[in-house]
Amino acid sequence: MRPLTEAETRAVFEKLGKYIGENIQLLVDRPDGTYCFRLHRDRVYYLSEKLLKLAASVPRESLVAPGTCFGKFTKSQKFRLSVTALDFLAPYAKYKVWVKPGSEQSFLYGNHVLKSGLGRITENTAQYQGVVVYSMADVPLVSAGPRRGWGGQGLGHPPSPPPRPQGFGVAAKSTQECRKVDPLAIVVFHQADVGEYVRNEDTLT
Repeated sequence: MRPLTEAETRAVFEKLGKYIGENIQLLVDRPDGTYCFRLHRDRVYYLSEKLLKLAASVPRESLVAPGTCFGKFTKSQKFRLSVTALDFLAPYAKYKVWVKPGSEQSFLYGNHVLKSGLGRITENTAQYQGVVVYSMADVPLVSAGPRRGWGGQGLGHPPSPPPRPQGFGVAAKSTQECRKVDPLAIVVFHQADVGEYVRNEDTLT
């Protein structure tokens, strides 16, 4: 495990910038401490400095995943974001897309989003802008399990869970273009989705 080189840092930040812009700084300087990025076996991990110190005592060959994997470098040194970074991108994403119920499963199988499956898109989204993809109900497509002990009072309704993204992609069309394209036109290029936790279980770290 080692710090990223200047070129690697630039590649990672450019990719993150497509989705969260200047909010990258909020990933590093957090209220709960300082966080950093480290490279381990071609994968980029996001972890706290506290965890970094603990990981330093583990032999390299025994270290599996020192933090949250944000993505990996290909053999050609291109950085690809992983779905495991989704929960950190979503809170800071400026542009979002909502897919219709009939198109959710298709997206979760790794397919692009067509105009016919587009429910909503953030205003002023530019072509090739990174977007986070949600269902129309802003809820995950898998159950989070029963909630226990809400408030301890037994009164009223429990609070709604925060919106959970389904994945992320790149806008194939701008907001304006989406209003007039053919129903079968691709409006979002698929990049990653939560279905990968099932499809690629053995390779995600």
